[in-house]
Amino acid sequence: MSAQGTVEEPVVHHHEPSGGDSPGSGHATRPAHADHGDHGDHGDHAAAFRDRFWVVLALTVPVVVWSHHVQGLLGYTAPAVPLQEWIGPVLGSVVFWWGGWPFLSGGWSELRSRRPGMMLLISLAITVAYVSSTATALGLFAQEVWWELALLIAVMLLGHWVEMRAVGQAQGALSALADLLPDEAERVDADGRVETVPVAVLAAGDVVLVRPGARVPADGTVTEGAADVDESMLTGESNPVPRGAGDEVVAGTVVAGSSLRVRVTATGDDTSLAGIRRLIEQAQSSRSRAQALADRAAALLFYVALVAGAVTAVVWLALGQPLVALDRTVTVLVIACPHALGLAIPLVTAISTATSSRAGILVTDRLALERMRTVDAVLFDKTGTLTEGRHVVADMAATAGVDTGTVLRLAGAVEADSEHPLARAVHATAAARGAVPATRGFRSRTGRGVEATVTDGAWTGVVAVGGPAMLREDGLEVPADLTRWAAPWTARGAAVLHVVRDGRVAGALALEDAVRDVSREAVRRLHEAGVTVAMVTGDARSVAEAVGRDLGIDEVFAEVLPEAKDAKVAELQARGHRVAMVGDGVNDAPALARADVGIAIGAGTDVARRSAGIVLASDDPRAVLAIRTLSAATYRKMIENLWWAAGYNIVAIPLAAGVLAPWGFVLPMAVGAVLMSTSTVVVALNAQLLRRVRLQGLGAATGA
Repeated sequence: MSAQGTVEEPVVHHHEPSGGDSPGSGHATRPAHADHGDHGDHGDHAAAFRDRFWVVLALTVPVVVWSHHVQGLLGYTAPAVPLQEWIGPVLGSVVFWWGGWPFLSGGWSELRSRRPGMMLLISLAITVAYVSSTATALGLFAQEVWWELALLIAVMLLGHWVEMRAVGQAQGALSALADLLPDEAERVDADGRVETVPVAVLAAGDVVLVRPGARVPADGTVTEGAADVDESMLTGESNPVPRGAGDEVVAGTVVAGSSLRVRVTATGDDTSLAGIRRLIEQAQSSRSRAQALADRAAALLFYVALVAGAVTAVVWLALGQPLVALDRTVTVLVIACPHALGLAIPLVTAISTATSSRAGILVTDRLALERMRTVDAVLFDKTGTLTEGRHVVADMAATAGVDTGTVLRLAGAVEADSEHPLARAVHATAAARGAVPATRGFRSRTGRGVEATVTDGAWTGVVAVGGPAMLREDGLEVPADLTRWAAPWTARGAAVLHVVRDGRVAGALALEDAVRDVSREAVRRLHEAGVTVAMVTGDARSVAEAVGRDLGIDEVFAEVLPEAKDAKVAELQARGHRVAMVGDGVNDAPALARADVGIAIGAGTDVARRSAGIVLASDDPRAVLAIRTLSAATYRKMIENLWWAAGYNIVAIPLAAGVLAPWGFVLPMAVGAVLMSTSTVVVALNAQLLRRVRLQGLGAATGA
C-alpha cells in the first residue's frame, strides 16, 4: 500500500415635486407605493434650487442692506438711492412670489391632497410675513419684515439645495449601474467580419468581440478565448475571476488581459444588470418601520406647529403686543417645519442601499435589512451555498506497488470522454497535475462506469473506472488494505470510484462536494457574533453530518425535501429564534419566504431571477456578516436622526414662541430659519457617515 494522497481545491420616502411649474416646485412626502420617476430627477431638483437660491440671495442683499431695522441694529446708514423706500416691497415681493414659489405650490398641493406637511407650514409662515409687510407698506399695519422674509426664503432654498444634492448623490447607484453599459459593441457576423453597432441592436444569438479593457455589452456565454473578468461592480469581489469557453459573463463587467468572443443570451431589460437595477429601485420604494414612524412624527409635528403658533399668537395678543405676536407666530411656524424628519429616514435608506449594492448586497425589502440586526440564528442550505455544488477529488489511495499519481493519471485519461459530473471532476484534477495519457476504445457502461484502452508511457492496457456495481459485475474484490482506506470516505458520504487496471483493482478515489473555505470563516465569525448556525440539506445524513463537523455547524437537518425546508425554519422560530435563511432562491423559495430574513445567494447571471428580501450577487456566505453590520449601522443612523430631528423641535419651538422673552432672550425670525436649515444639514451629514461603515464579513472589508 502506498501513502494516501490528498487533493485540495479551493418607498423610498423622499421629497418629490408636488406642484407648480418649476422643476423644484415644492416637496411633499409621498406614499411608499408611489411610482418613482427617473432617479436623475434629484440632480435636476438640486440644480433648480441652486439656481433659484443664488438669484434670491442677490435680491436679498439689497433688501437687508437698506432695511431700517437692520441699520438700527448694526448702527450704520445705507447710502441714499432713488426710491430706496421701495427696495423692500419690490424686491421682497419678487423674492416671495418667485423665490418662494416652490414652497407656495408645494403647500397648495399638500392642502389640496389633504396631506399637510412641511411645505404647507413654510408657505403659511412666508405668507403671513408677506401679508404683514405688504399691509405695512400700504399703511394698514405697522410690522414690516421684508428683510426677514427675504432672508428666510433664501435660507430655505439653501437647505433644500443641500438636501436634494445629498439625496441625489445617495441614489446615484442607479445612474452608476446604467453607466456600466457601453454605447457600442463589436458584433461578429457569419463571415467572421467585425462591425461596430449600437448595443441596443444586439439580439440573443449574436456573437460579440470584447477586447481587453472593454466592458461586456450584454449577458452571454464565452465561445472563444480566456481572460480575467472584473465583476466587482456587480458582486463586490475585488479580485478578477477567470472566464473561458462555456463560462457565462455579465453585461457591464470588464475584460482584462485578452479578448473574448461572447454569444449573447440576454439584452436590455433581461440582463442581470437590469435585474440589479430593478432590485435597487424596489429597495428604495419599500417601507421600513422607522420610515413609518418618521412619517407619523412629521404629520403630528405639523399639527403641533399649528397649535403652537395659535397659542403663541393668542398669548402675545393677550399681553397687548400684536407686533411681537406676529413675529413669534411666524418664527414658530418656520422653526417647527418637519424638514429634518422628512429627510431623516429616506437619506439613510438611500445611502445604505447604494453602499450595499456596491458590495454586491442587493436589498429588495428594507424591512428585511431592518430585521437582520436582530437575527440570532442563520440556516444555510448546503449545496451551492456552504459547498461548491460540484464534486472534487478529495482523497485517493493505491494498492501496493502502485502510486496515487498513477491511479489519478489513469482515471483522468479514461474519464476524459465522459460527460458525467464525477468524470469531469476526476479529469480536471488529473489534468491539473500533469499530462493525461492518450486513450482509445472508450466505452460507457451505463450505471456502472467507463473503460478505455490507455497508453501510459511504455504500458498499454484496459483501464476501467466505476463504483461497486462495476466491481460486482466483473467479479472483483477490493483488497483489504484499500477497503480500510475507503471506509472513512464512505462513512462521511463521499462517492468512491475504483480504478481497475488489467483486471485488478489498482486504487480508489474519493469525490465530495467541495466545502468552501469561506464557509468555514463565515461560520466562525457568526459564532463569534453569538449567532447559532444551522444547515439544511436533502443529502444523506452521513454526508450532511460530515460537512457539519467540518464547518462546526451547531445543528444539521439532513434528508429534507425542498418543500419541507420551510418547516425547519418554522421549527427554529418555534424555539424563539429570529431566523435568516440563506439559500439559492429557487428550490428554497418557501423557506426564504417563511424566514424572518430571506437571503438568496448566487452568481451574478442568476440574480435577476432571484426573489428574497436580500439578494447576494456573489456566492460568498461571509456576506451574511456584512448584512448584519449594515443592518445595525443603518438602524442606528435612523434612530440618531429621528432623535436629533425630534429633540431639535422640543427645544426650538418654545424658544421660537418666546418663553425666554421675560429674561431678555428673543429668537429672531431669520435665526429660526437658519436653525431649521441647520437641523436639516446636521441630519444629512449624520446620514452621510453611514458611508464610512466597513462591511465586516467579506473577504476584504468594504469601506462605505
